[in-house]
Amino acid sequence: MHHRSEQFQPDSLSATVVPGLFAGTVAAVVLGVFAGTAAAQETSWWPTFGGQPGGAQYSDLDEIHAGNVSDLEVAWVHRSGDASWLEATPIHANDTLYFCTALNRVFAVDPVTGEERWRFDPHSDEGGLGLIEEARRDARCRSVAYWEAESPQPGRMCEKRVFKGDVHGNIYAIDGDTGASCNDFGAALGHPGYVTHWDYEGNGVGPRHTTSGPIVVGDRVIAAVGVEDSVVNASDGFVRAFNVRTGELAWEFNPIPPEHINETGAANVWSTLSADLSRNLVFLPTTSASSDFYGGTRTFPIPYATATVALSAETGEPVWHYQIVHHDVYDYDLPGHPLIATIRKDGEERDVAIQQTKMGFTFVFDLDTGESLFPVEERAVPASDVPGEVTSPTQPFPLLPEWFTPTTLTRDDLFGLTPLDRRWCQRQFDELRYEGMYTPPSIQGSLHYPGFQGGGNWGGAAFDPNSNLLIVKSLDIATRHWLRPNAGGAITPMPDADGASAPNVSASSSGPGDPMPGTPYRTQNEFFMSPLGIPCTPPPWGSLTAIDMDSGEIRWQIPFGQVRRFGITVPKFMGWGTAMIGGPITTAGGLIFMAASMDKKFRALDVRTGEELWQATLPYAGMAVPMTYMAGGRQYVAIAAGGNRRTYTEEGDTLVAFALGE
Repeated sequence: MHHRSEQFQPDSLSATVVPGLFAGTVAAVVLGVFAGTAAAQETSWWPTFGGQPGGAQYSDLDEIHAGNVSDLEVAWVHRSGDASWLEATPIHANDTLYFCTALNRVFAVDPVTGEERWRFDPHSDEGGLGLIEEARRDARCRSVAYWEAESPQPGRMCEKRVFKGDVHGNIYAIDGDTGASCNDFGAALGHPGYVTHWDYEGNGVGPRHTTSGPIVVGDRVIAAVGVEDSVVNASDGFVRAFNVRTGELAWEFNPIPPEHINETGAANVWSTLSADLSRNLVFLPTTSASSDFYGGTRTFPIPYATATVALSAETGEPVWHYQIVHHDVYDYDLPGHPLIATIRKDGEERDVAIQQTKMGFTFVFDLDTGESLFPVEERAVPASDVPGEVTSPTQPFPLLPEWFTPTTLTRDDLFGLTPLDRRWCQRQFDELRYEGMYTPPSIQGSLHYPGFQGGGNWGGAAFDPNSNLLIVKSLDIATRHWLRPNAGGAITPMPDADGASAPNVSASSSGPGDPMPGTPYRTQNEFFMSPLGIPCTPPPWGSLTAIDMDSGEIRWQIPFGQVRRFGITVPKFMGWGTAMIGGPITTAGGLIFMAASMDKKFRALDVRTGEELWQATLPYAGMAVPMTYMAGGRQYVAIAAGGNRRTYTEEGDTLVAFALGE
């Protein structure tokens, strides 16, 4: 099968924009789209970040398949004008594509033509709530959520709603047909059109924000809050459910034990959420408690920190949980939602939650009990030598599925573009503390492998029910980490209540690194790179892996993407792979679609073999998760292509859709 490449010239692209509001058609919802078990749900819509509420990042569409994917062509390109941190996955609902940008705007476009129907800007009197322009911040937005009434009334406002969170902790409700603000949402709280986490107690200091979208379960929109987890008494990592019409608080879940809310915070969810509608459960991938790299102030149990947590969507009460990292001081936050899926194992179908991790581990839990389907072993790990720190003596290691990221490193493994480059890496290695997995941060300086970016990360896993394969991306670069003592062992002052740093924070600290308010240390961490800017860890630096969910064995693993720096793309045969942001989807056509790499390529692979079947060159790197949908009798595949500053790729503002040639 031949490969096909479509070339773009970013400067020649032009947005197709229809100004003003568009009165979309009213499409009846088949409630079965959102109901059912953990099995793949049949729909041509893609109504949530992960495709369906379970977040398996799978579609049962098969018009595009291995036999014709080479005929994919660009169907349309939309430009938002917001060239910054475009990590969004559009959702397809109400015969419309909805997506958000890093400048706090929401766009609705025609799924067949890409023509803009409306845009929502909460900082504009014309299109939103008239919030002060100074509140706009350049920040990530990964997704929006959708709800509509059981029997929408034609012409009646806000019978269909799009929900969006922002960096200030607000959740907006937007009319799905017109883009107007739904002013009944939050009106009783004094701010029609949105609710905010700031209306409720946070039990700590620092910001409250949302970079990944909320999720809708029944008549509730459920939103998590991100916090500044370097602060000892950061705001707690609340997850809150609001009535979709009024914004009234239905429940809130706090992962911090009530007796310790004034001693620590965080354990929040910054990544995406998933749900099982038949069981009325919502699933959380939580982070470490604060402060994240020093736990000497939180020596008590915090069972919901760095844990997979299943909550009742009705009450917010925990149904089960599994702590994946004990006393996390490694920044091994759970980076993505548990995938809710039905796998085939030992001759039976099992409904499970599949949790990827930054460590390259995969945990597979029974959906009803939280019991692991594969054996997990508590193993001894290195102890901290930092004064005041008491790390956990053991950590859970799943024996299966096989780990999708290398987890050990030796001096001889180190890479260099030249012999001098490699020797520099080896000298640095000799100076660092490294005793394998879970080597804790140290004053000497520690090596973490996998690093704090993963292994796995957000959006990076998809399940294909036809082959019973989990497809997971991996970043395979080590990080170096130091704890820098403050001058005289002084405690770094806590921030003010509004999250601003106290005036004397920097004066109380010495040495490089970022302050950890409330501790006697600053933290400094960085990728383990040579003076030439090349990772010291051996390639591939980015890979894609297929894991058989019956046996737990790796079926195939390939380097993914090509490094591109200073206008030069490293040849594919070098096998280096690339740093990646985003992840894959799978389809019933036997395909994986994924961009995520530095080289601007969007690729289709054979899900059973990993063979590349098609690629196209995007106007900017597609640092997001793609999606697919049916509209006008054709299957489309769409990807947000906007680059990302964290991978040194040019930032843009394009959403690109592909379809088979007519």
